[in-house]
Amino acid sequence: MEYTNVKIVVFVPIENADELRQVIGDTGAGTIGNYSHCSFSSRGFGRFKPLEGTNPTIGTIGESEQVEEERIEFICSKDKVKEVIDIIKKAHPYEEVAFDIYHLLDI
Repeated sequence: MEYTNVKIVVFVPIENADELRQVIGDTGAGTIGNYSHCSFSSRGFGRFKPLEGTNPTIGTIGESEQVEEERIEFICSKDKVKEVIDIIKKAHPYEEVAFDIYHLLDI
């Protein structure tokens, strides 16, 4: 089966979620029909431990950290994925950004 869109999921600290959603929508991602800036969010906790050689925005090297984050998911044309990911990485506060990307079948 063919696909023309993907769903991208990204995780961001809650205080940065509105800004990141705006940047995502401004790229043209999150467009469904005649609606722009469409996304779905849920909250949870991200956990990580910065290792030597990192420059963490939040946390201390060698110590486990827990951050309340927002999971933002949105639709994106498969042709725009690289552009959207690059823009998210520039706007995101984390040194390393976690993504999930799912193919959406054309049915």
